[in-house]
Amino acid sequence: MFQGQIDFDTAMPIVASDIQDVLFERGLYWASGRSGIVDLIAAHKWFNLAALKGRVDAIAMRREIAEMMSDLDIAAAQREARAWMVSSH
Repeated sequence: MFQGQIDFDTAMPIVASDIQDVLFERGLYWASGRSGIVDLIAAHKWFNLAALKGRVDAIAMRREIAEMMSDLDIAAAQREARAWMVSSH
């Protein structure tokens, strides 16, 4: 959990064209276990969102992750991706 402070006066917004890269990096974060935990549902969700935003290599990553998941887990990841899309607008 983040325990620092964000300086909103100097924070830079993400350029709209960079969002696909940010989403892809989140997928890598959860797929690789950088947090100490591999979360395939979260990884699939973020790769799915990156793909929807135009990151072509996210499609292959999402497919690779899906091969290790159950149908129920994939459905959960898809629900989370839809929920994120609704909440981010």
